[in-house]
Amino acid sequence: MLHPLITATELHAHLSDPALRLFDCRYALMDPTHGQLAYDKGHVPGARFIDVNRVLSAPHVDGKTSRHPLPARADWIATVCSLGISPDSLVVLYDDGGGASSSRMWWMLKWIGHDKVAVLDGGWQEWSAAGLPVTQALPAAVAAATDHYSSSTALVQLLLASEVDGARQLLLDARELPRFKGEVEPIDPVAGHIPGAHCSPFSMNLQTDGRFRSAQALREKFGLAIGSSKPVVCYCGSGITACHNILAMAAAGLPLPALYAGSWSEWITDAGRPIATGNPD
Repeated sequence: MLHPLITATELHAHLSDPALRLFDCRYALMDPTHGQLAYDKGHVPGARFIDVNRVLSAPHVDGKTSRHPLPARADWIATVCSLGISPDSLVVLYDDGGGASSSRMWWMLKWIGHDKVAVLDGGWQEWSAAGLPVTQALPAAVAAATDHYSSSTALVQLLLASEVDGARQLLLDARELPRFKGEVEPIDPVAGHIPGAHCSPFSMNLQTDGRFRSAQALREKFGLAIGSSKPVVCYCGSGITACHNILAMAAAGLPLPALYAGSWSEWITDAGRPIATGNPD
């Protein structure tokens, strides 16, 4: 099994590998133009830009879905094949947010059974700081791949809102503590968290330089999950940074938890679902 993180030096050594499929997932929640503009200014040679809103998400339906609903599995498989990805492809992803958005695509590839995928540790900043090649040139076109994924078994578990239960599961919320507690809510119309959840901010998976913490440090961070007899479920605001916690657990060598992809922004679309505020339960 491929390690979920790859260093800039390791990626550089693979740039001429014909099996490499490299994707730039840069994204900013409050600026939907950021990723494309950043890509156009310069990117890792061979990288193709992936738009989180348009490629890694289905259209948002106000009052019904999360802010970033997952596309239908069949639609995502069609997209993956159109990008020239096959089971033999080595897929590497990067962003400029500590892996926050590339971890979403990492999870989505695992969801359709693709195992050979890794996230660039430290992302764009690490690549740039190392003085490695940067280009504005668009990569050569690749032929669409044959669909090998429709019959594949998912390597990760996806839960619906109806399957989420803080009494039976260990829920880990990837948002920062003030949002978790409901003290602030800059994005969603309702503040708080799913009852029974614990705050596990994705930012705490990273060192100050934007690279992931050591496996030992991550195991300590997720000690609650290690010691729990309950199934572990990750969620966040809209199903993006929850994937970062799952990636971090994979990097620590821990079993992969389930993902509630709809997350808080979907949870609150049903007034009948309970909410909690204040200190972690």
